[in-house]
Amino acid sequence: MKRDRMYRYGQGLAAACLLLGMALPAAAQTRVVMLGTGTPVPDSHRAGQSVAVVHDDKAYVFDLGDGAIRNAIRASQDMGIEALSPTRIDRVFFTHLHSDHMLDYPALLNTYWWRRDHHVEVYGPPGIEAMSQGVYQMLAPDIAARKAGNQPISDPAGYRANTHAFRDNGVVLAENGVRISAFKVSHGEVKPAFGYRIETPDKTIVLSGDTAYDPHVAAQARDADILIHEAASQAGLSALPAQWQRYHHAAHTPSDAVARIANQARPDKLILVHNLFYGADEKSTLTEVRKDYEGDVVLANDLDVFE
Repeated sequence: MKRDRMYRYGQGLAAACLLLGMALPAAAQTRVVMLGTGTPVPDSHRAGQSVAVVHDDKAYVFDLGDGAIRNAIRASQDMGIEALSPTRIDRVFFTHLHSDHMLDYPALLNTYWWRRDHHVEVYGPPGIEAMSQGVYQMLAPDIAARKAGNQPISDPAGYRANTHAFRDNGVVLAENGVRISAFKVSHGEVKPAFGYRIETPDKTIVLSGDTAYDPHVAAQARDADILIHEAASQAGLSALPAQWQRYHHAAHTPSDAVARIANQARPDKLILVHNLFYGADEKSTLTEVRKDYEGDVVLANDLDVFE
């Protein structure tokens, strides 16, 4: 239904422009860039969790796991996605504050902070202000040294973020045709933990964050263009000791449950991230999801781009 409305809107706009002799305005295409697809388990090929949604040359970044900023620099310099240059990233959203989702937050605030002409706006659960204060303390010697000399600095407080904490579901940002809503998910003892629904003029993207099986994710993702969901290999999970199986079932989503979510939501594309495979073959999760879900599904790699 959403696509039908967008199609009818596009037809009407085209007709009006033709009638008035005006050129049809160029549509800004939304891209999803995977800045990090890993887990807390060290992996030389995967940075910690981080997803960027780029629309109209502006980046909205969700989580900042270890290595995400290095990948953002690669995306901006090697792939031409200039919105992901660290000094241009000024909208950041955290799903929760586990280390594999926030270790590169200091890297973002520190990278060329003296050349920033606006502050980073940070959204997420309670704790983001305390985390920010800790970053400022860590950076204090560097900040003091740069301010003490004659180094040109655009804004002496350019390293500081403006934080916006929330505990409940709801719209957290609406600007320039982009609407971002947070919704609670079930991530074990981490409360609150959030997923996000990102709506742009041409795409609807849903990010599950870290979560156990939660029908609320399916409700948020129904008929979305893209659902980005964490996943765990059944083959790997079943080989773990019982206490670890209980822990992971309470905090993460096994492959069969991911397929159940996807069958309920029916997104145009399902993207698997945060793949916990516990020593099994990395692609076992993808194979298991495909057994129960016939839609378009991929296992994401760092710096994959989806349009």
